[in-house]
Amino acid sequence: MNAFLILYMITIPSNTSQANNGNFSVIENIKKEINAVSQNTPPDNDYYQSDFERTGSYIYRNNVKSVLFNRKGWGFSPPIIDLNSSEKLVLRFDDLDADYKNYAYTIIHCDAHWQPSDLMEYEYIEGFYEDRISNYAFSRNTRKPFTHYWLEFPNANMQPKLSGNYLLKVFIDGSPDEVIFTRRFMVFEQKVNISATVNQATDLYFRDIKQEIDFTINTSGYAISNPYRDLRVLIRQNGRWDNAIYGLQPRLVQGNELIYDYEDGNLFHGGNEFRNFDTKSLRYRSLNVAEINSIPNAWEVILSPDKERRFMSYTSQNDINGKFLIKTEDYPDDMLESDYAWVHFTLAQNQPLTDGNVYVMGELTDWNFSQKNRMKYNYRDSQYELKLLLKQGFYDYQYVYLEDGKDVADVSRFEGSHSIAENDYTIYVYHRKPGNVHDSLVGVQYINSGID
Repeated sequence: MNAFLILYMITIPSNTSQANNGNFSVIENIKKEINAVSQNTPPDNDYYQSDFERTGSYIYRNNVKSVLFNRKGWGFSPPIIDLNSSEKLVLRFDDLDADYKNYAYTIIHCDAHWQPSDLMEYEYIEGFYEDRISNYAFSRNTRKPFTHYWLEFPNANMQPKLSGNYLLKVFIDGSPDEVIFTRRFMVFEQKVNISATVNQATDLYFRDIKQEIDFTINTSGYAISNPYRDLRVLIRQNGRWDNAIYGLQPRLVQGNELIYDYEDGNLFHGGNEFRNFDTKSLRYRSLNVAEINSIPNAWEVILSPDKERRFMSYTSQNDINGKFLIKTEDYPDDMLESDYAWVHFTLAQNQPLTDGNVYVMGELTDWNFSQKNRMKYNYRDSQYELKLLLKQGFYDYQYVYLEDGKDVADVSRFEGSHSIAENDYTIYVYHRKPGNVHDSLVGVQYINSGID
């Protein structure tokens, strides 16, 4: 099912309040995460170091939870806006210390591979280079108290001047190196047109398990002197970055059309529909919730035990392709009155895997692989286990396997892989004009597999 159909099953929040240990040296250290080059090189991440400094979306402090960053008016949208338009992004997050902190933020322009561009701040920021997050409110009717912060961006104090990739950095005001969390976002200007299709893999060997993304870029009316040298193309599946495809070159150039039609190089595992659970109410058990227990200062939610789906037949079901929705049915205000619960995940496995680790993956874990979402094996009960502190709502998730020394997680190990599964794909086209030192985002195309 298309991810957006789930909106008919989930009530969109309607009463949203808009009331008012580690250093991070940004420019010097931010390049450690991604060393991608045009030959499809994956990011070089050290997932086993909790203090590893990243250019991705990452939370550095345990007191910060439930970070949301979407286009205003559409909670499931990616954080991307049109340059010089009226579109806004909305950032929301909770501080479980339940006090007031003087949070501030800035933005950093990045190239197509998410390394900081060789630009000065005045070249890509209009207004102040740093600004405070002044909107906040305290939680109500919750066992776990928190302070909810809110920011609308761009605003009168800060606007991006260029298209491209950006990193939003939130820190303690006056201490830019005390980073609290980071979030990726994009600003685009649609200079080229992209037409795309998602099909079962042409290669018969992968036909049942992989999806092929073929597309054409039409550059009519926009000058590109050398597409092989000046363009960077990225394909992304759902919200993942680890398996993103970088560096595709046109297979054929016909006039203004750049044709990217391959039998390999543009393939993704189809995976499976996401698992999900519903904690919009803590008064009764809902979808995939086995137990709800009252504990001091919070709640405990035991999910129904999960099993491998690798050898199961594909079954279409509603999901939101890895995203989550904050909502409570117990009180009227979703942001201030949704409580927190320790959610327990279990995955049956006869014996532990010795050459890698198992993770819970989705937007609920920022699509990252760290100690925070790495599962531990319980020998007594023959299962992998993990507990996460999550705010009330509706959540998608999957179990993935990350082999030691690898950067791309294997979703098929526990979920299986089906070329007819439903996935969201996004194609990004970046252009570096001759003489420029930054990449502009000149084309974006969304497509859903929708394979029957």
